[in-house]
Amino acid sequence: MDVTELSWPFFDEEHVRFATSLEQWLDTTPVFEDETAPEASVRTWVRALGDAGWLRACTALDVRKLSLARERLAYRSALADFAFAMQGLGSGAISLFGSDGLRSRYLDAVAAGTSIAAFALSEREAGSDVASMTTTANRDGDCYVLRGEKTWISNAGIADFYVVFARTSPQETGAKGISAFVVDTGTVGFALAERIETLSPHPLGTLTFDGCVIPAKHRLGEEGDGFKIAMATLDLFRTTVGAAALGFARRAYDEARAHTASRELFGAPLASLQLTQAAIADMALEIDASALLVYRAAWTKDRGAPRVTREAAMAKLFATEAAGRICDRAVQLFGGRGITRGEIVERLYRAVRALRIYEGASEVQKIVIARASMER
Repeated sequence: MDVTELSWPFFDEEHVRFATSLEQWLDTTPVFEDETAPEASVRTWVRALGDAGWLRACTALDVRKLSLARERLAYRSALADFAFAMQGLGSGAISLFGSDGLRSRYLDAVAAGTSIAAFALSEREAGSDVASMTTTANRDGDCYVLRGEKTWISNAGIADFYVVFARTSPQETGAKGISAFVVDTGTVGFALAERIETLSPHPLGTLTFDGCVIPAKHRLGEEGDGFKIAMATLDLFRTTVGAAALGFARRAYDEARAHTASRELFGAPLASLQLTQAAIADMALEIDASALLVYRAAWTKDRGAPRVTREAAMAKLFATEAAGRICDRAVQLFGGRGITRGEIVERLYRAVRALRIYEGASEVQKIVIARASMER
């Protein structure tokens, strides 16, 4: 795996040590990638990552470390990346906006891998349009009563707690009147309604809240801060989606280079054909461009920028779209083997597709970039 970017000025010695140590750990760690049992695989990865100390990065919120970890984990296993990413995203709002009590109760367990986190924002008619959510949380003394449904929720059914967004002021429209809460699994009125099967299997499902009573102290921030909390959390973690895409792309690139060097066609290596060389060149170019955008966004956030909305959107948009093209080229270079179930490039081709949709589809990122650019 190419690690030349570690010499870039985006990183300090701590980041180099972190990335190098993680790669060494991964070299000696079994890959838990059973697509027939994704829930079990995710649980195993969370515990292994927690035991080894890697999940501390999920609560420390150093975006460069988060990105370096996701790139390297995605290179080895889509479910490893998923497990790590959701520990970060699921607890990110608590790290950023939680009270001391909530931080103490949840974050240590997340870092240790003994508690699995989830982020419950999307609804059937409120995916990219978060402000259209209809789930409600009505104040009742020292509690809130949640009613509604969330869907496309990662870690649904296996998480120990969920950060849930609901409308606390039904009379207000749009982004106003939304609040965020921590809901524990097992709370009366909270249930997993269905599991959702996807192209590249991972725990995903629909949650229902039917008179679900939660303490007011489980609210994050002030009442009405929910939209701000959601956007700040996504603003921080969106860059890391680009990093995961970069990991998938690097693996597809390496597999394609090795295959074309050894596969003979018309009496010569496939790599000797100019069309093959052109494909490899395009892949290399897009990988480097993706890395520069991803780590620029991560560096900018770590340097203290209050928001990196434009930079993060650019990183996610370019890196995920590029990774899709790179994995597609790898499949093409493998020929019939490339579409055979069980081949690494076939798995990558399926795994990379979702990244262009979740945490803001590519089309949404273009809108974000345009708006941010026009405001300058």
